[in-house]
Amino acid sequence: MQSPKFHFASALTPQGWRRDVCVTVDGGGMITAVVAGSAEGERLPGIALPAMPNVHSHAHQRFMLGLAERAGPGTDSFWTWREAMYGFALRLSPDDLEAVAAQLYVEMLKAGFSVVGEFQYLHHQPDGAPYSDPAEMSLRCLAAAQHAAIGITILPTLYAFGGFGGQDPAAGQRRFLNHAESFLKIVDSLSIQARGKALQRVGISPHSLRAVTPALLRDVIAGLPADAPVHVHVAEQVKEVEDCVSFCGHRPIELLMREFDLSDRWTTIHATHMTPAETAGLARSGAIAGLCPTTEANLGDGIFPATTFMGAGGAIAIGSDSHITVSPSEDLRMLEYSQRLRGRTRNALAGGPGMSTGRTLYEAALKGGARSLRQPVGAIAPGYRADITVLDAGHPLLAGRSGDTALDTWIFSGGNALVKDVFAGGRQVVKDRHHIHEETIARNFRRALRRLDT
Repeated sequence: MQSPKFHFASALTPQGWRRDVCVTVDGGGMITAVVAGSAEGERLPGIALPAMPNVHSHAHQRFMLGLAERAGPGTDSFWTWREAMYGFALRLSPDDLEAVAAQLYVEMLKAGFSVVGEFQYLHHQPDGAPYSDPAEMSLRCLAAAQHAAIGITILPTLYAFGGFGGQDPAAGQRRFLNHAESFLKIVDSLSIQARGKALQRVGISPHSLRAVTPALLRDVIAGLPADAPVHVHVAEQVKEVEDCVSFCGHRPIELLMREFDLSDRWTTIHATHMTPAETAGLARSGAIAGLCPTTEANLGDGIFPATTFMGAGGAIAIGSDSHITVSPSEDLRMLEYSQRLRGRTRNALAGGPGMSTGRTLYEAALKGGARSLRQPVGAIAPGYRADITVLDAGHPLLAGRSGDTALDTWIFSGGNALVKDVFAGGRQVVKDRHHIHEETIARNFRRALRRLDT
């Protein structure tokens, strides 16, 4: 059987922008050849980019979209939002989660994401009792990803306590809780299910230093493969920092670096509130900062010190987290604009004179995202998976635009409207802005919403 070949009018490759690019893909969805100046291949007019990894997703929160934007009687904060989120989380059945996750994953693909890191902590039944398979809810996320044809690194969440020092959990957290042995059973079940599937990987996500103790986390990590990714929420909120200091005298990032030998196996989600010493130390460690700029803005978290962190060589990735918006361009735009607002400057993260801000950010998030999720993505090059986003070169916003200027236009002006086609694992799953399973998945999603609204 002849390997499929796809022809793009232009493409961003590791060697830079190239025209008339033919990409050859093998039966496993991997790129075997990239040839510029070629006339071969199925023609897909447009601007081809490596598709973006989405390193941080809570799929169940997609159900909340638009339902938490009314002011409460007191001061609204992350913590009041969290209580509302718990109320929604307690209602979702396995069928509901699968339907909501599949719809979300379709939306990710249509936006230009091709792989998701699912930070999944709804493990048990609403009363806290385990399902017959303790991995039931995470298995439903794998099933949703397979239906949507998106790559996934499933990150079941280790959650045992309600606050620093092993505090008792709250009632709203009863679906989340595990000890080391029960949690590793979840990981084992997922590893068996993902085995042999090209688009699926397994890691873990200790929820936060509030929800696990270092000793518990060390016990769990000892039971994992040495390269399994570890994602953790850390230093998202000022109150979290204050509570950590009150408990042990150390700030969360400081505590994490004291207790663990961080490396690019680790992704610190948010890491918003750091001292200069913590920022430099995290950058040196090789850990990836998993940033979720639109969610962080929506929740009022604060501003990540990106200029300092990236200037020190720190690695970043992006995620849509609570999915207020699902758009790599919007998250990168928000990241840059937050630095502009704080510093009262422009092109804060461009990296140097004459450099494209959009390209600098896009390539940084590609590299960090691929490492964070342990997926062979992030470049249109042999040896990488054929995960490719194609921008509509015929859109009026891109008239007269090419190369870095087209990329900057997408990120800072165009958004999701410019994404026309998307490949995941060598398969074209979005064709002319339409997902191949869109109608069936949307129908299941609407059915789940009707159940949840009763």
